[in-house]
Amino acid sequence: MKLLTPVLCSAVALFTATLFSALPPATAHHAFGSEFDANAPILLKGKIVKIEWINPHTWIHVEIVKPDGAKQVWMVEGGSPNTLLRRGANKNSFPVGTDVVVDGYQARDHSELRANARNVTFPDGRKLFLGSPGTGAPDPETFPADKVKPTEKSSEK
Repeated sequence: MKLLTPVLCSAVALFTATLFSALPPATAHHAFGSEFDANAPILLKGKIVKIEWINPHTWIHVEIVKPDGAKQVWMVEGGSPNTLLRRGANKNSFPVGTDVVVDGYQARDHSELRANARNVTFPDGRKLFLGSPGTGAPDPETFPADKVKPTEKSSEK
């Protein structure tokens, strides 16, 4: 009986390992529409105050100044670090203090200061696509600039 227990344990471990290696990986990634509003395009102009280069998405924190002088910090979601690396960007591409213009789409919950970025435009005119095509996001080639509502959430420079 003592010999059977290690053999049985080994057989169960081998079976379990084989089973899990044959299964496709589970992902918890969300579709664009589950968190962001394709009917709420937004334009944010401000300074980068923080960058989070983490999976599954990068986050750029942008401080905007409202018309009344009050400041807000928006969390702007970008593609995964791997996706951005393939596009030629890295963590150092977003220095804190850099003025940027972000066009994208506001969170479904409009009370949150969160958005999904489509593009980030730098002061020298460089434009970097941060979006994630294929997740239900609007067409990355078009941005309904005419539908961006003038709100206190976007400051004019």
